[in-house]
Amino acid sequence: MTKILAAAGLTLASLATSAVLFSPVASAETCKASYYSGGGTTASGERFDPNKLTAAHKTLPFGTRVKVKNNSNGKTVTVRINDRGPFITGRCVDLTPKAFKTIAPLSQGVVGVTVTKV
Repeated sequence: MTKILAAAGLTLASLATSAVLFSPVASAETCKASYYSGGGTTASGERFDPNKLTAAHKTLPFGTRVKVKNNSNGKTVTVRINDRGPFITGRCVDLTPKAFKTIAPLSQGVVGVTVTKV
């Protein structure tokens, strides 16, 4: 293994450093959030409930709790990931109507947010 790394111009130390610098796990994500009214069953198998503080995210594990901060007014809500989505470019989280109303009026539809794992 050392010979392969050396042939590529790498050392174990440089490999470890680059792994830390380019970790795929981000502590915060800035994007747009929307709300959805779905229905039926979520991707986690739970029944969709628009009156709970839950959300959909493309990659975070089910059960992950995240704080969603509206970047324009500073309001926050903590939600639990229990579904997959959103599937619209630029959006990273879909909130239930109850969660969205905590940070913005439903009439706004889409807001710029920062999502942070709790």
